[in-house]
Amino acid sequence: MRKFVKKFAKMGRRRGFTLIEIMVVVVILGLLAAIVVPNVVARGEEARRTAARSQIEALTSALDMYRLHNGSYPTTQQGLEALVRKPTVPPIPKKYPSEPYMKNIPSDPWGYPYIYRCPGEKGAFDIISTGPDGEEGGEGRNADVTNHDEE
Repeated sequence: MRKFVKKFAKMGRRRGFTLIEIMVVVVILGLLAAIVVPNVVARGEEARRTAARSQIEALTSALDMYRLHNGSYPTTQQGLEALVRKPTVPPIPKKYPSEPYMKNIPSDPWGYPYIYRCPGEKGAFDIISTGPDGEEGGEGRNADVTNHDEE
């Protein structure tokens, strides 16, 4: 029985981890996190920009259908809401369909409304997502996403 107790006691001491072993594991996990986290965060921002481009393309298609039916794009005053309900601000479209061009106007991926201008500064109209800062303009991470961007 004594042999069994001694053997069991030795095994019990070996089962735990030393403080150094635990610290090595924590350091390794920290290094992995330092490498992985920035890449994941950067991908999230790029995903938002891609979502904004997709939403702008959908808005552009709906605006093109509006122009096809009514002869012109909605004015800045009528805004993107003209795609959801018939405008009440002149010029009132004569051929507005019974079904709206879109069910709703989405906010951009950062939660801000899209800016619409017609006539636009760079074309027939401008659609602008102000990006993560919520303000027009900006560079780098805070750059706007527009219907005039080239991928």
